[in-house]
Amino acid sequence: MSMNHAYSGLDELPGAFPIFPLAGALLLPRGELPLNIFEDRYLAMVDDALRGHRIVGMIQPDPEAGAGLGAPVLFPVGCAGRITQFAESGDGRYLITLTGIARFKIAEELAGTTPYRQCRPDFSPFTTDFSPRVGEDQVDRDGVLRTLRDFAETNHLQVDWKSINSAPNEALVNALSMMSPCSPKEKQALLEARDLKRRADVLVAITEIELARGKNASAPLH
Repeated sequence: MSMNHAYSGLDELPGAFPIFPLAGALLLPRGELPLNIFEDRYLAMVDDALRGHRIVGMIQPDPEAGAGLGAPVLFPVGCAGRITQFAESGDGRYLITLTGIARFKIAEELAGTTPYRQCRPDFSPFTTDFSPRVGEDQVDRDGVLRTLRDFAETNHLQVDWKSINSAPNEALVNALSMMSPCSPKEKQALLEARDLKRRADVLVAITEIELARGKNASAPLH
């Protein structure tokens, strides 16, 4: 999804913004993440974001770290997104879409009076996120498509191959990563991959492991 405001660098982003911890949710640069917002604190978060810069940081709780000071401990890396679609459901919910801008590390979680969490981000490790399609030439597209075909056939999935085949490598790898039914830890590995090639390699490896598990589970016992 195209944004009315194109972010070309970290100087164009706010020095602090709300963070939305959600296990299993992965947002990547220029990807689209639909969200169903219903908790009061996150309804307030969306209201405040819409009154300001419209930026929300998606981040996952770390399931192995437990809770700190009554709140879940978060993974150190998330992705900032801009609210590009907004609708009211009529029953108290908001339906929004975030479009990914760039990944960030939490430099500091801020103490404040808002019911939702906020952080000061550090975008400096991920400056290439601001430039679309960086590293596409290094992606093993054939390997990604081959693994996708195997996964789709094994799980009897209908795939729009026309759209898949016409998608640029960045859109293909990031969309498949966001849709992948993998664990939160694996989602985090996809998020933190240093570049697009590495993300594609991680995606293929995760999918191949899942396919192998399925074959082992269905193998007859002797």
